[in-house]
Amino acid sequence: MTGGSVVGVGVGVGVAQFAPVADASANRHTIAELARRAVARGASVVVFPEYSSYFTDPFDATLADNAEDLDGPFVASLVALAGELGVHLVAGLLERADDGARVRNTVVAVDGSGVLATYRKQHLYDAFGQRESDWVEPGRVQAPQTFDVGGLRFGLMTCYDLRFPEVARTLADAGADVALVPAEWVRGPLKEHAWATLLAARAIENTMYVAAADHPPTLGVGHSALLDPLGVAIAQIGTATDVAVGWVDPQVIADVRRVNPALQLRRYRVVPR
Repeated sequence: MTGGSVVGVGVGVGVAQFAPVADASANRHTIAELARRAVARGASVVVFPEYSSYFTDPFDATLADNAEDLDGPFVASLVALAGELGVHLVAGLLERADDGARVRNTVVAVDGSGVLATYRKQHLYDAFGQRESDWVEPGRVQAPQTFDVGGLRFGLMTCYDLRFPEVARTLADAGADVALVPAEWVRGPLKEHAWATLLAARAIENTMYVAAADHPPTLGVGHSALLDPLGVAIAQIGTATDVAVGWVDPQVIADVRRVNPALQLRRYRVVPR
């Protein structure tokens, strides 16, 4: 894990690991504390977990009660914090849905000027005995959601999307150099192994960086990390509430893609169904 005030090559990316609770004010306070820590360690982009605005386990009707619009207090607090710190922030939001009963599992990317990109989770976690779709409206298939910082392009995806390689591939096709992955990777047998394996696979097959922020145990697996285009974790947290910062170097991406031009050699493209 990277700590202290360190200057690296490229764009500093922080993965912020914490356990959101059923208290929106407390979550905003934790985000502000971790964002300041990340900036002190050199981050220009900080990614927070899925459901950062509000979370309860098991899911219940309070999800809809605490859902917000994109111009609500949670996003407003992110924009204000990003402006204060001169940083880009990415976090999971419970967004109000159309039917009033369910919510949208949304990721927003902001800087001090406002919202830069919005992604609504497309693959809901209806697996391993869970039914996210009972509470969450799936996102529509849309153009990849990206934003640029320091000459690098960052793309958004969420948690269970990791198990669908075409999601990250569409980001690569949109020119993304880094996939940002807010998550609540539920603990279970071999789930830490699946988390690490899928993060590495998405990085390796797309020759891109992957930055993923999870909830820590007891509900998540933790191990939030920034992986390079070879799938090597260059900054990582164990199970604590903390921030790890690493640097995304465009020359590393260019070197890996020169040696392994897999994106150019492939013979298939992703087509929505």
